[in-house]
Amino acid sequence: MSNHLERDVRFLKAYAVVTSVLLGVLVLGGFQQQTQKTKFEEIDVERINVVEPNGMYRMVISNRPRSIGPIYKGTPFGYAGGGRPGIIFFNDEGTENGGLTFTGQRSADGGYRASTHMSFDQFDQDQVVNLDYSDQNGRRVMGFSINDRADVNIFDLVKQRDSIMKMADTVARNAALARLMGPRNGIPLSAQRLFVGRDPAKSAIVNLADRDGKPRLRLLVDSLGAARIEFLDATGKVTHTVSDPTASGRR
Repeated sequence: MSNHLERDVRFLKAYAVVTSVLLGVLVLGGFQQQTQKTKFEEIDVERINVVEPNGMYRMVISNRPRSIGPIYKGTPFGYAGGGRPGIIFFNDEGTENGGLTFTGQRSADGGYRASTHMSFDQFDQDQVVNLDYSDQNGRRVMGFSINDRADVNIFDLVKQRDSIMKMADTVARNAALARLMGPRNGIPLSAQRLFVGRDPAKSAIVNLADRDGKPRLRLLVDSLGAARIEFLDATGKVTHTVSDPTASGRR
C-alpha cells in the first residue's frame, strides 16, 4: 500500500512540474506575441486602415480606387469613395477631419492637370486650414489659406442638400439650395479670410478679407517685381494704393 502511495506522490509531483513548465511556456509565448513587432523591409499595399480599439477609423492611407468617401461618426455620407488617393484623418468620434490628397496626369492632347491638397477641418464641418498646389497647363495657384465657417453640422447640411436635389421643380430646387447655402445669422457658410501664396498672374500675394470673404487689404509683388499695397471696399474696388516710390527710378 505504501509503495502505491509513494508512486502516486511521485507521479503527482512530476505532473505538477510538467504542468508548471507548460503553463510558463504558454504565458511567456503569449507575452511575446503581445509585444512582438513585425518588421518589413518593403511592402506593397493598396490601403491601410489605422483604427482605434473600438474599430473607429483614425487614419486611412490608400490609392485612388480604394480611397474612402466622407465619414461622419462612422457613417458614410455625401459621396462614395474612389476619388481621393492619399491620407484621410479622423477625430475621436470617427468623423473625417482633414487629410492629404494628390493628383497629376497628362492627357492625350498633351495637356496636364496636377494638384496637392492638405487640409484640416473645423469640428463637425469642412476644411478651414489649407495648403494647396493647383496647376492646369501651367496656370498655377499655390499657397496657404484660412477659412471661416458657420457652425452648421456638415452631416445635416449634406442630408438636406441631397433631399433638395430630389425636387423635380427646377425653380423651387434652385431657390431651396440658395437658402440652404446662404448665410446663417449673417455669417456665410464659408469665407476665405486669408490667402498667402502665388496667383495665376505670377504675383506673390497676401489677401486679407472680411468676414464675408471679400478682400479688403492686399499686399502684392507682381511678376515684374513691382510691389504695392491695395485697400479695397466691400465691392472689390481698390480705394487706395501704396506703391514703392523708388520703383520707377529703378526701371
